[in-house]
Amino acid sequence: MHPKKRRRRSFKKTANIYDVARKARVSVFTVSAVINNSDQVSSTLRRRVESAVRELNYRPNLVARSLAKRQSHTIGIIVPDIANPFFPLVVRGAEDTAQKSGYSTLLCNSDNRQDKEEQYLELLLSKRVDGILITKAPGPFTTRQLQMLSDTEVPFVLMMRTCPGLKTDVVLTDDVQGAFEAVCHLARMGNHKIALVGGPLNVSNGRARLQGFRKALKSSGLPMLPDLVVEGDYHFDSGYRAGLTLLPRRPDAVYVANYPMTAGFLKAANEMGMRCPEHFALVSFDDYPLMDGFHPRLTTIDLPKYEVGAEAAEVLLKRIEHKSGPPIIRKLIPRMIVRESCGFTLRMRRPVESASGEPLQISEHTSEVQLTREGTP
Repeated sequence: MHPKKRRRRSFKKTANIYDVARKARVSVFTVSAVINNSDQVSSTLRRRVESAVRELNYRPNLVARSLAKRQSHTIGIIVPDIANPFFPLVVRGAEDTAQKSGYSTLLCNSDNRQDKEEQYLELLLSKRVDGILITKAPGPFTTRQLQMLSDTEVPFVLMMRTCPGLKTDVVLTDDVQGAFEAVCHLARMGNHKIALVGGPLNVSNGRARLQGFRKALKSSGLPMLPDLVVEGDYHFDSGYRAGLTLLPRRPDAVYVANYPMTAGFLKAANEMGMRCPEHFALVSFDDYPLMDGFHPRLTTIDLPKYEVGAEAAEVLLKRIEHKSGPPIIRKLIPRMIVRESCGFTLRMRRPVESASGEPLQISEHTSEVQLTREGTP
């Protein structure tokens, strides 16, 4: 018997830049100029190179290009909790904007921990990202973090949270105004004992939402009752614990500083046999399509999540191109969406006004009110 012939596997060689140059009958430098969109190449040579690239299915060595040009066309994104429904839309806005400009994104989740944030920052810098978007974990940047950013000269933009003592580009929402309008709305509905389930005070937007709460009570001539104020951590469990603490104290209304805590608060109310808005009115911070599945449907202060990510990426891309210049600060305005949880259906015969004293047009369906920095619709 004849021994079985071994089958030889033929592997097609991957085309390189020299193959393209030979095919197009030009120099390697001409191919490189075409690939990098140089305007120093004639239209005739450009067409020949592009034809050879397509025919050979040539793919440039992106690693080599990034080392040569000191650009990877990649940006890093660090968020504190991707499980929080706020952040997927922020990331999507950033990704869409980056992609339109030819950039890819790398996503990291810090879990609101500084040590993990520092590890991911080091990882992204080792990947030679061109810039970083970051929602800061509680606390300032460590000396090591600042040293890494300084040594690499990689620009970064803060999203949603500022950082003590740091002057840099930042894109955030006007949380003071949003909280102010939420609580003023509850006061206009005739509530006098208004409770707060606030965010963590070791992050800037937690402090901003408390500031808006205080400002609204003062503007409405209502006292701030310390036993009706609970600090949460933006997670479901802290909202649940806040509900168990606050509801026995019988507030007329409650403002909850984010959606996961609102869900926890309403779970506590359900377990205690209390109904919203019959036993307490409620306004939540931020809005999602699934809100229509709640009963009652929630009155919310909606934050422009997608726009935060998109504008942050836009600022970062501009900073990558022009690294010098004063810090850019963009503050986006939220909007109030009036639904049943604030109790307006129980008071349909009474006109409801905005913070400026103008009447709001409220129907039996969802009503959206765009806010300005002065609180007028």
